[in-house]
Amino acid sequence: MKQSRFPKGWDEERVKRVLDHYENQTEDEAVAEDEAAWEDASQTFVKVPNELVPAVRELLAKKVA
Repeated sequence: MKQSRFPKGWDEERVKRVLDHYENQTEDEAVAEDEAAWEDASQTFVKVPNELVPAVRELLAKKVA
């Protein structure tokens, strides 16, 4: 059987907690969470054409690594 691989700092328990959070979230809670992200000054949202998303992900992965 193939062993699952998780990103650094993640394990099966963390994945289950994240899934549980989103699967049990009400629509109102989801909207509030999304709106809070837009108001968070530590976050930046950038509109990127779909065809450039793989290249952006690759650059981010290199930066994080």
